[in-house]
Amino acid sequence: MTEDFAATASELRYAMFRTTRRLRRVRSVDAMSDAQLAVLGALRAHGRRTISGLAEHERVTAPTMSATVNGLAELGLVVRVPDEDDRRRVYVELTEQGGTVMADTVRRRDEAMAEMITEIGLTDRELSVLREAAAVLRKVAEA
Repeated sequence: MTEDFAATASELRYAMFRTTRRLRRVRSVDAMSDAQLAVLGALRAHGRRTISGLAEHERVTAPTMSATVNGLAELGLVVRVPDEDDRRRVYVELTEQGGTVMADTVRRRDEAMAEMITEIGLTDRELSVLREAAAVLRKVAEA
């Protein structure tokens, strides 16, 4: 790895860390953890999933995911639904309330990000670079 590439990677990591840290503070339900929001987001994006499927997606253990889902179920944000063909398999689904919490959190975070960008007065070229960077970062995140 070249020194220039390493420096760019380090700067990018730091910028993403600071931006993410600011955005994580913005949420619909203050008492909700980042892990719980991540599960709501995964269910919103991909539909119902098993505990093991969610655990794999979030890169945590099944017992950890089970505890996270239990907390969400207690809040009425998800429900467990038995598989119609195999009663041993249980899916986790987003409730209407869970969908509302997630949609509101996403809206608030989008607004916060837009405010951060607006406050610094980026040029059209800088906004174009951000659009391009967003597409590249999505590829990195989904790899």
